Amino acid sequence: MKVIDTLFDGLKVIEPQVFIDNRGAFMESYNLDAVNKYFAETIFHQDNQSVSKKGVLRGLHFQNPPFAQVKLVRVVKGAVLDVVVDIRKQSATFGKHFKIELTAQNNKMLWIPEGFAHGFVALEEDTIFLYKCSSVYNKASEGCIAYNDPNLGIDWGIQNPIVSEKDLMGKQFTSWEGLF
Repeated sequence: MKVIDTLFDGLKVIEPQVFIDNRGAFMESYNLDAVNKYFAETIFHQDNQSVSKKGVLRGLHFQNPPFAQVKLVRVVKGAVLDVVVDIRKQSATFGKHFKIELTAQNNKMLWIPEGFAHGFVALEEDTIFLYKCSSVYNKASEGCIAYNDPNLGIDWGIQNPIVSEKDLMGKQFTSWEGLF
């Protein structure tokens, strides 16, 4: 696998090695030894999978300490524009965002350390998105920042996304008091 640094401390793009022949393709989507070679030892305790219609926007979500999560995310079917916002107050990239297109065709994955709010918009019908999480979900620790906060300046590349009631209630970044 190829691990690519970003301008955000700890945030990495992972390109797995894909073997293609006349039968199709094979790739190793997760290997603990390989991950531990590049990252601090991380054990994933929960896998989440979502299926989204084209135009569904989910986010920007995070878990506060002590249930903060490292995430390894990828698309199994379809495509997304994946976005993270650095919510670590002491970080040089605090309040800035990173975005990348993750597709079933490019097989790219994103390693998201603790202290990032995460969201995505589905670019194709019936997009299947997989999240590996280092901590189990805890409702009391969940947080949501408004996906459309003008202070974040995120161009989601879509007009009128389909958004849940919960995500419509996300806090403005400037009024959010984070624990990171």
